[in-house]
Amino acid sequence: MKRALVTGGSGDIGSAICRCLAEKGFHIIVHAGSKLEKARVVANQIADNGGSAETVSFDVTDTEGSRVAVEALLEQGPIQVLVSNAGIHDDAPLAGMSPEQWRRVIDVSLNGFYNVTQPLLLPMMRTRWGRVIAISSIAGQMGNRGQANYAAAKAGLHGAIKSLSQELASRGVTANVVAPGIIEGEMTQGLFSKEQVRQMVPAHRTGRPEEVASLVAFLASEEAGYISSQVIGINGGMA
Repeated sequence: MKRALVTGGSGDIGSAICRCLAEKGFHIIVHAGSKLEKARVVANQIADNGGSAETVSFDVTDTEGSRVAVEALLEQGPIQVLVSNAGIHDDAPLAGMSPEQWRRVIDVSLNGFYNVTQPLLLPMMRTRWGRVIAISSIAGQMGNRGQANYAAAKAGLHGAIKSLSQELASRGVTANVVAPGIIEGEMTQGLFSKEQVRQMVPAHRTGRPEEVASLVAFLASEEAGYISSQVIGINGGMA
């Protein structure tokens, strides 16, 4: 059974990804930072539905702590699917954005990607099969007022994945980005009225976490083995 690590696996999109990959037969490692109890709920749901899951907790911004945690997971065997989903936003116009707001958002989304991905790569490459999937945002493609930090972090992931895909392709490992638009859940709750969604989204609705999860699951499948270096939007036609 192939093992999949989903960072930020306790959130709305992360938990949907965990459940969907479990249904496809992966053993799921549900990662959480400070919300380990939520991760345990997701793992228990997977187990109750006949799947296989465990939890892990570490701070993705801590380079050494992440390395130690990942190496402990690798003692049980290689992790062949990584979904880098951990991310935060802390919005403000750039003119009024504090250095901490800038650094923290980039630290979680972009440095966190490096801290988790780097120690997984050589063991993954040795198996000659793997999938690295970074969860980005439409903000990384189009920008968004008040989110220069978030957009910069997500756009940085695009460049990292495109470079990584070239380094891994000959080893049977793909690397892609999934860039959601407005997806229902805690991060977008209360931000947009129904009328605003109708004006912004050609599909006239928000997306569902399960729709994002289905795309991730496809990219993690055997059938997606020739898809790499792509930034794939899932946004109801916004871009």
